[in-house]
Parts: sequence; structure tokens; C-alpha cells
Amino acid sequence: MTGPVPASPWLPTAPCTPRLCARTARPAVSRGRAVARLTAGAGTVLAGVLLAPLTALLGRPGRERATRLWCRAVLRAFGVRLRVVGRPDGGRGLVVANHVSWLDIPVVAAVLPGRMLAKSDVRHWPLLGPIAARGGTLFLERDRLRALPGTVGALAHALRGGSRVVVFPEGSTWCGRAHGRFRPAVFQAALDAGAALQPVRVTYRPTGPAAFVADDPLLASLWRVAAAGRLTAEIQILPPVPAGRHTDRRSLAAAAQRAVHTAVASDSANRPASSVHQCASSIPADASSPRTPS
Repeated sequence: MTGPVPASPWLPTAPCTPRLCARTARPAVSRGRAVARLTAGAGTVLAGVLLAPLTALLGRPGRERATRLWCRAVLRAFGVRLRVVGRPDGGRGLVVANHVSWLDIPVVAAVLPGRMLAKSDVRHWPLLGPIAARGGTLFLERDRLRALPGTVGALAHALRGGSRVVVFPEGSTWCGRAHGRFRPAVFQAALDAGAALQPVRVTYRPTGPAAFVADDPLLASLWRVAAAGRLTAEIQILPPVPAGRHTDRRSLAAAAQRAVHTAVASDSANRPASSVHQCASSIPADASSPRTPS
């Protein structure tokens, strides 16, 4: 295992590490069952990639239904149970969520399918890269600050065109026991497009197997998820923020952060105490991990 990847001065960092945060849960399934899950998951992803061109023949409602069904099938193949709290209103706009894992992508898309914003590296990932490219993902070059206005413009254009756009504004992954500040740049797209905001909260029980942080290898994360016993992903649909309620991106980002992080804190209060992130209380609120799918 290599050490933490040095971050650019404007990129966030976090206390989350694979050694402390991304642990295999107990009970774990047998090695044979884990291999079967990993094989089934890879096969389900590949089938979706190969069949994706056919969805172009469907209208938007048909494509979204196909995406929801496919993402739920991917989660089931990996042995992940999905629990949905609340009901989406079916409207368009900017969906914002906290960020724990690559699993966040199929979890959110299983309920609120839309165009994702991801870091450019994701395009070249095994399994997940083809999904992202086929699904109309908008890619961000995180280490090129000059590219950010163009990305915000692309997000606004997609929103104006009636697309639902999904972003993880913490800018990176946290393990789920702590969280980072919502970066305000992407919220400008919602303001420019006059789009509503839909906050959602994603949590995992147990937390460790799903966490994908710092220099964690993707294949190691895939194996932990496949080997986990009784891994449940929960997505909570929070009250939407109507267009026009906030007039600047910072206040809009702060409102979304309060909604999502308050829900996360409330959920964490019902879990057993953990000492893993006692040190996180001294970390600035805008910190987050340099390793992330978005």
C-alpha cells in the first residue's frame, strides 16, 4: 500500500484511510460466495454496457426505468441490499449527496437516475468506467482549476435541457463516520439554470466494507463489498430546495450541506460509538479525501 496521494492546494484532504476505515465486516460470506458475487456483479455491469445502445430507442422515461432496474440488479449481484426512505417527486434538477463510495453511483441511480459528475480518471476504471461513459457522465479534471467554469457551464446546459444531474459536492469520499464541506462551485449551475435542488443522504450498514477512501485500490474495494455479509445501502430522499430560494451558490451549498449532514448526524447518533474518527473533530469541515469517483 502506498502513502496518501499529495493533494493540490485547492483540493481537499481527509483523515479517512483504508487501514482505519475500510475494514471487512463480520460476519463475512465464504470465499466461494464472494467470488460468485464478484463474477455476477462484473457480468451484470458488462451486460448493461453492451445493452446500453438499445436504450437509445426508448424515450426518457423508458431509459430511466431501465437504468433503475439495471442499477438495482448490480447492487443485488454484489450482495448489497437497497433501502429507500422517502419518495422522489419525479422532478428534474440538481441532485446532491454525501459521498462514501463508488457504490453511491448505482445506489443513487437506482432511485434518481441522471447524468453524473465524476473525476476524469473514472473514464479509465475497469467496470465502472464504461458505465460512466455510456451513462452520459460529465467529467471534471480535478487538478485543472481553469477547467471548472467549463464544467459548471456544462452542468447548467444539461439542467436547462431537462436532465437530472447528480453531483457529490464534498468533492471526494469520506468513510461515512465523518463528512466534508459541500464545495459551492457546482451549485452555480443550478442557479444559472433556475433548477431546483434535491438533497439525498446515502448511508451504509455496516460502514467499513463500502468505504472507498484515500489510496484504496478499486479491486480491493470491490472484493470487500462482495465479501461483506448483510451489507445494506440506504438512500433517504430529503425535502427539495425550490429554485429561487437562495440567490448565491454559497448559501445554496450551505443549505444543502445542513440538510444532508444533519440527516447523517442524526443517523450516526443511533449507531454504536466508534473511536476511528475521534481525531476527525479537529479537521476543518471542508476537508475530504483525495481519492474519489467524483
